[in-house]
Amino acid sequence: MKEIKDQIAKLPTKPGVYFFLGEKGKILYIGKATSLKDRVRSYFGTDIEASRSKLIKEMVEKTVDVDFEVTDSVLEALILEAYQIKTHKPHYNTIGLDDKSFNYLVITNEEWPRLLVVREHDLDKKFTKKEIKYLFGPFPKGGLFKEALKLIRKIFPYYDTKRPLAEMLKGEGKKKVEFNQQIGLYPSPTLTKEEYGRTILHIKLFFEGKKKKLIKELEKEMKVYVKAEEFEKAQETKRQTFALGHIQDVSLIGEEFRKPTIREGNSGNRIEGYDVAHLAGGAMVGVMTVVESGEVETSGYRKFKIKTVEGINDPAALSEVLMRRLNHPEWQLPRIIVVDGAKAQINAMERVLRDAGVEIPVVGVVKDEKHRPREIRGSKELRIKYEREILLANSEAHRFAINYHRKLKRSEQFGVDRNQF
Repeated sequence: MKEIKDQIAKLPTKPGVYFFLGEKGKILYIGKATSLKDRVRSYFGTDIEASRSKLIKEMVEKTVDVDFEVTDSVLEALILEAYQIKTHKPHYNTIGLDDKSFNYLVITNEEWPRLLVVREHDLDKKFTKKEIKYLFGPFPKGGLFKEALKLIRKIFPYYDTKRPLAEMLKGEGKKKVEFNQQIGLYPSPTLTKEEYGRTILHIKLFFEGKKKKLIKELEKEMKVYVKAEEFEKAQETKRQTFALGHIQDVSLIGEEFRKPTIREGNSGNRIEGYDVAHLAGGAMVGVMTVVESGEVETSGYRKFKIKTVEGINDPAALSEVLMRRLNHPEWQLPRIIVVDGAKAQINAMERVLRDAGVEIPVVGVVKDEKHRPREIRGSKELRIKYEREILLANSEAHRFAINYHRKLKRSEQFGVDRNQF
C-alpha cells in the first residue's frame, strides 16, 4: 500500500483516465478524473467502504499498481474512459452494467450517417448490427455525455435527425434540416457525401481517444485544400484543428469540483478577482487575481486575451475569462469570486458557474466616477466578513488588467503570452 501511495504523490493534477491494476497487470477498474492525483487519492481514505461501497473497497484491496493516461480536457477523459471500458471490460466496471440504463452513441450505417444517443435497453429494439456503423459507450452519466456532444458538434456538425436524411428532405422535415444547417447544427448543404464521410471518420477517431492522430489527419487535409486553392475549406479545417486544441470543459467539470474544497496547507480562504480592460472595445484583455488568507498570491495571477467578444461588452468578456479559467481543474477553486461591476457582471458570472454546476458565491464591487469603491453587492455575510480581502482582490484585478492592456498596446504585438490561459 505504501508503494501505491508513493505513486499517487507523483500523479499529475491534470484531467485523464486512471487504471487500477491487480496481479499480473490485470485491469480491475477504469475511471476518469478532472485531477488524477486528487481522484485516485480519494480511494485510499480511512473509510473507503463508507464513502464509496463495499465493492470499491474490495477492488482497492486487490490493487497492486495504478496506471494513468493524461488527456488535454475532461471531455476527452470522459470519452476515453468509455472507450477503454468497452475495450477491456474490467470486472469492477462491468459488474454494475446490467441495469440497461446507460447511454450509447450510435453512428448509423447509412448514406448520410446520423449520430444518435440510445439507451442500452433500446439498442436491439431500434437497430440491427448491420444498421450500426460505429458504437461508442457506455456513458453512465447522460447529462455529461450530452454536454460533450454539444461541444463536439461545434467542431464537427453532424446529422441527428429522427429519420434518415433522405426521408427528411422529402417531407416537412426539410425546413428543419435547412434551418439547422443555417445555424450550424447540421453540416453545410454544400458538403458532399465524401466530405461528410470524412467528418464521420474524424468523430470516430475522437471517440476512440485518438485526438493527436485526428489533428494530423486534419493538417494533411488542410494542405490538400491549400494546394487545390480551396481556401474556404482550408480555413474551416484550420478552425477545427484549433478548436480541438482548445476544448472548453465548462459543463463537464463534474462532481469532483462542484464545491470548493480545502486542500492541505491552506485555510481555504481563497478569493479570486476578475476584471477586463480595453480601449473602446479594442485589444480587450481579462485577468484573474488571487488573495489567499488575506494576502495577495501573485503566482496565481492569470492573463487572458479575449477571443470571442467584439465591441464593448464587459459581462460577455468576463464570462469568457471565467469559462476558460474553469477549464483548468488543476487550479484550486476559490471560496468567493469578485467581479468589477454590478448586476450585469454578477449575473454573467453566476450564469457561467450555474452552467458548469459549480457553487461559488459572486460579489461585485461598484465604483464611483473616480473609480473608487462605492459599494459591494452580494452576500451580506461575505461582504462583512471578507470586505478587506474582496476590495484587495478587486483592486489588484483592476491594476493587473490595466498594466497588461498597456503592455500589449505598447508592444503592438498580439502573439502567445506564456502567462495567457
